[in-house]
Amino acid sequence: MTPIFDPAEFEMPPGVAHLCAGGETPLLRRHADAYARYARDKAAGMPGRSAQEAVVERVRARMAALWQVEAGDIGFVSSVAEGVSLLAESLAFRPGDNIVLDVKEYPSVAAPFAMKRGGPALRIAEGQAAGRLEALVDERTRVIAVSAVSYLNGERFDLAPLRALADRVGALLVVDFTQAAGYLRIEAGIADFAFAASYKWLLGVTGVATAYWNRARQPGWTPGSAGWHSLDSMARPDYAGPLALRPDALRFTRGNPAHLPLYILDGALDYLAQHDAAALEAHVLGLTAALRQGLAAAGIASTTPAEPSRQAASVTVDTAGSEALVAALEDRGVMAWGGRGRIRFSFHGYNGAEDLDRLLQDFPRLWRESQRAAA
Repeated sequence: MTPIFDPAEFEMPPGVAHLCAGGETPLLRRHADAYARYARDKAAGMPGRSAQEAVVERVRARMAALWQVEAGDIGFVSSVAEGVSLLAESLAFRPGDNIVLDVKEYPSVAAPFAMKRGGPALRIAEGQAAGRLEALVDERTRVIAVSAVSYLNGERFDLAPLRALADRVGALLVVDFTQAAGYLRIEAGIADFAFAASYKWLLGVTGVATAYWNRARQPGWTPGSAGWHSLDSMARPDYAGPLALRPDALRFTRGNPAHLPLYILDGALDYLAQHDAAALEAHVLGLTAALRQGLAAAGIASTTPAEPSRQAASVTVDTAGSEALVAALEDRGVMAWGGRGRIRFSFHGYNGAEDLDRLLQDFPRLWRESQRAAA
């Protein structure tokens, strides 16, 4: 379990076990060059703007290749919350319609539908059974909204049965790939719409998220709002007639794309492309399985599903005082992510067996001490 990435290529102190990719990954040192390149282009007048737009198109092509879709299916929003909100606002519902999602779904996916006035009923799946979402779908289901991997407990969902059900009842399958993109191989075409933030395993920063529109499945989709960048004629629109939108997924991008975060994402995708995707996925999943085994040996129950097919890059433990546990681990050179009643350990290509050993050296004792204190 030697790291696939060189940890020295990241902005993190040497000797630190960085196990919080599910929250934030450390910055690649190469991103300093992206900042500098953006600064030069921004100061270069109209040729500089053309250079910025070339970066937008290059990132579209790279994300499309990563997700095995067409470049025209890829657009950009500021966040997953903005993308799902734009989608939710565009949909019309009838009385009796419903939306299916999990009780542990990320707020950026669930809240836009929950807040929609006059919207459909929410059907909330409870528990951890593998088919719990499918069990709630019926002929009045209009949207199945799911994170490919749960932020809360690291559970990986099988999207194929959800796709089949969505087709059977005429529902949309909306997927958030944030906790999967960057280490799991993704076929985004299984979804009608999909999104992913950039600042986790994709090694980018906040400010830009990928938005995928499956134009083959949903050719007539039209957002409920627009801006200059999402119009087909951006120069001098004819406001006297109906406004024509761009024919591709950049109709998601109403205003200027976030050029600086896209320069950074461009460099991050270039870095990821230098490493074998299958090897990276196997490496990360191997670390996840090894940590689950280590926790079980120490008598610590994980809330991440035990089946390998339902595991991804994160392992979680429900516990009171998770923030204090995170702080105690940081004092020992191990970085984790706390809050929401659980502590989460997430792996990426810069992690290896040494990080795992350091965590298992201290965490079981610290966890037992916290349990005794809580009792």
